[in-house]
Amino acid sequence: MSIGQFAYAMNSNRFMACAPLNKQTFALAGVPFDGAVTNRPGARFGPQEVRRASLMFCDGIHPVFDVSPIDHLGDAGDMRLPNASGLAEVRSQIQSQALALMTAHHCVFIGGDHSVTLPLLRAARQGVSEPLALVHFDAHCDTWTQHFDEPSGHGTWTYEAIQEGLVSAEHTVQIGLRSSGDRAARQYVQDQGGLIYAARQLRGLDGDGLSGVIDNVLARIGQRPCYLTLDIDVLDPAFAPGTGTPEPGGLSTSQVLTVLEGLIPLNMVAMDCCEVAPAYDHAELTSNAAATLIWTYLSGQASKSIHPVAASGGRLRG
Repeated sequence: MSIGQFAYAMNSNRFMACAPLNKQTFALAGVPFDGAVTNRPGARFGPQEVRRASLMFCDGIHPVFDVSPIDHLGDAGDMRLPNASGLAEVRSQIQSQALALMTAHHCVFIGGDHSVTLPLLRAARQGVSEPLALVHFDAHCDTWTQHFDEPSGHGTWTYEAIQEGLVSAEHTVQIGLRSSGDRAARQYVQDQGGLIYAARQLRGLDGDGLSGVIDNVLARIGQRPCYLTLDIDVLDPAFAPGTGTPEPGGLSTSQVLTVLEGLIPLNMVAMDCCEVAPAYDHAELTSNAAATLIWTYLSGQASKSIHPVAASGGRLRG
């Protein structure tokens, strides 16, 4: 890349300075909505900050997957949402716009608070013949039947997705949970036949120490169409302070990367990354982590068509 090309990339407002969306395999779109938060607002500004952080990858080849997704990626910009309307209307707009994108592309969405995942799942479910598998990275279970007296929001969407038949409870995996809450909510997915790896269970595990976790998830989900949602607060606040509801005792960036790399063989249909709130960030730690996780997901997906053997496990092997 020339100095001029690099300067152009650093002034881009698209993820990795990729081209605008046209007929590329992968599409990225922002979902700038945070009207359902229960603590600190600001995640509506996450998409643009994550894009800015991604610009350092514009000429990067992923060290595990040995590809760059940039030639296969288009940025659709941010969804146009009626933020002054009620949650139901916003979700209807998200679902409609997401469905149009998902019909033609493998999509990555940047939130926004985690309430946006429910309409994204509704759109994704329309394209498959059975309830989706779900991989859910989060500090919070998001399975409350109501949240601070609100019937629906960023803490209820997992419960709603299971109740609506959007996802299969048996094929739902939650990783990194650690927040307070009553047992019925905290263990809901497990009680419905799913799998939970709480943050406490993962303490001290990284690299090869996480291989058992990865293998269990791969075996449980198999090749069922799978949606991946990543709340940035799955990371400990030391790694991601810029989020609305930080919870100490979380995962490290390297732990999440290890698991994410290992799960690339799953039959992913879409991904979202939510709850990046730049106003509370420090030294851009959170937006850089989010951009790296999205880049890793896109690189892994791209490698499945470019270097299928390299994508067979996602982990470096001797």
